Parts: sequence; structure tokens; C-alpha cells
Amino acid sequence: MKKTAVIIITTFLIAFLLGGAYIADQQGTNLWAAIKGEPEKEVVVEYGNNIATAAVLPSGAMDIADMVEKATPAVVNIKSKVRSTSIADNPFFNDPFFREFFGDNYNFSPQYQTGIGTGFIITSDGYILTNQHVIENAASVTVQLNGKTEELPARVVGQDRDLDLAVLKIEGSNYPVLKLGDSNKMRVGEWVVAIGQPYGLDHTVTTGVISAKGRPISIEDRNYKNLIQTDAAINPGNSGGPLLNLKGEVIAINTAVNATAQGIGFAIPTDTVHEVLQDLIKGKVIVRPFLGISMTDVNDEVRQELNLSSSTQGVVVVEIVRGTAAEKAGVKAMDVITAIDGTVITSAEGLQEIVSDHQVGDTITLDILRDGKQISLTAALQAKPQ
Repeated sequence: MKKTAVIIITTFLIAFLLGGAYIADQQGTNLWAAIKGEPEKEVVVEYGNNIATAAVLPSGAMDIADMVEKATPAVVNIKSKVRSTSIADNPFFNDPFFREFFGDNYNFSPQYQTGIGTGFIITSDGYILTNQHVIENAASVTVQLNGKTEELPARVVGQDRDLDLAVLKIEGSNYPVLKLGDSNKMRVGEWVVAIGQPYGLDHTVTTGVISAKGRPISIEDRNYKNLIQTDAAINPGNSGGPLLNLKGEVIAINTAVNATAQGIGFAIPTDTVHEVLQDLIKGKVIVRPFLGISMTDVNDEVRQELNLSSSTQGVVVVEIVRGTAAEKAGVKAMDVITAIDGTVITSAEGLQEIVSDHQVGDTITLDILRDGKQISLTAALQAKPQ
């Protein structure tokens, strides 16, 4: 019990809630070349020709200015209203006796908080791409077009909390659109442009370069992988806006900023968007495999507490979610998972990536070190709870 308490107190718990996207009709189809057709077919989304821009600033600011002028009409401001806890939510204050005794001097109407974000139009008939956290739990969402004062009602068509992506729909046609470029062909050091409404300052333009690729970060209960890092200024309100190459193609979606530092922003690359975009447009629920454990990396402190050899690698199971694949397979707290299907586990992130490469229903073999003995367990991956 002492060892368990020490590990739980002294280690950082990583909630294992991630996995790989399951797309039922993928079958090698190239979603980048969208096909126009019936509702069951893919919605037409414009993509660039995927030619990487040179990592040299064009000769003259008007080059960027012209690009921004062309791209800006497709960038939209998003407002979401989320119901907050109010006196109306307490049944005591809604009691007729209370009202009769104290009168109606209390505000019993629901209270709402307004959030702001950015998005951009990807089809001429009004599909908009943004971050999921911009519209999460929203009771209503409105969109304001560039240069317009009217707020158009928007419908949330699809959302993926794990990838922090959402697709909205506004009524109408002939909207300006932004093309999706190929983030894989962008190189560190290339110039990029961000457009958004930081702190409500709509259609603000900032420039910078790609500082790094493939960055993993964690924000509250979200674990992001494979982000693009940029020094283009990204602030609250920029979320969901486009990060553009110098051809005006979207190569990432502005998502997060390091609040303790300057010049460190993060964006979701378009190759991640590609994985789920058509499913989001169609309103499909994104299903991911789920093992069902909380875990922490094996480090020197853990090795000492569990009396493990200095060469032991893997993750320690701290908690098991009831009814999940892990529990059904017989995984126990304090088990050390050293490998999955023969692949050595060196970190919780590595384990997550292996599981995410599978689909719901797949079986995996867990190599486990328990009380100094090596055992193997087979787990059938289940769907992650929505």
C-alpha cells in the first residue's frame, strides 16, 4: 500500500483517452481529391496543388498584402453562447413557495457566457472549419462574415473533441473559400500568415515562420499530437483561424498559445484535418479504440519503489476504468506494461500511439511485468466513450 500511495502521489497521471480514428469508408480513397456527387459522396473541398513555397520572404510586402486581401473574405468570426450555472438551475429557488415568499426580485432566466473564435469557409455552400473548443457545449453559434455586421446562425455539423476540430454550416451559396494545402510539404523556416480575431479584434493579420513540426502538447484535459509550432502571434480569439502559406493555402488551424512565453503558438496541420474532414462534414461520429487505463511512465523513482531493474522500460498502470478492455483482459493496478504486440513501450505517449493505430474490435497482446513475473494478456479494444 505504501508503494502504491507513493507512486500515485509522486507521479503525474496521464489519462489514457486517446486512440486512432476509425473511418468506415476509407479504403485507401484519396480524400484530398474530393469528388462531387450525391449526399453520400464526399463534399467538394478545394485543395491547393501542394507545391511548397520557398523559405524566402517575397521581394516586397505587397506580395503578402495581396495574398491576405484575397484570403480574408473567407475568414469568419464565430460567437458561441454557452449556458452557465445560474439561480434558475437550483430547484429550491424555482419552488413556488420561495417565489411567493421572496417575490420575483431574482433573475430566474438562464444565464449565458459568450465565447469568440475564428473559422474559415471551405466550400462555397457554407461549410466552415474551426476548433472544437470554440463551439464546445454551445447552446447557439453565430458567424459574422468579413465586412458584415449581421450575425448568421450556424449549425454544428460534426465535431471531434480529440482532434479539436469542428465543422459548421451556414445557409447560402457562392461564399469565398480557402484552399487546403499540404502541411507535410511545409518546412521549418518557411513563412506563414495567421488571420483571426485575437481578443475580438477581427481579421487581425500576423506573420512568422514555422518554428517546428510534430510538437505534442497538453492543455487541460486535451492531449495534442503532431502540431505545427510557429512564432506568428496567436492569441485568444485566434482559435480556429487559418495558418496560411505564401500562396494563400491553409496549412494548419491556429489552436493554442503558450501563455508563459512569447512567439510560441501551435496549429493543427492539414494532414490531421484530412483524416476526419469528410466524416465531420457528413456528421459521422468519430469512433476511436479505448484501452481504459490511467498510467505513468516508468522512471528511476518508479523503478526504486517497485524494485524494478534499471533497464526496465514501460508504463505503470495506476487506475483502470470499469467495464473497459483493460479490466476485461485482467490488467491490474501497478502492472508494468512493457510491450504491445512485441513493440517495446517506453512512454505513455508511445502506448497511446500504438493503440491509436488500431481500430475498435482489434485485439492486442500486452506484455506485463507483475510482482516480478512476466505475463501476457490479450485485450479486445472497445470504442472510446463519447
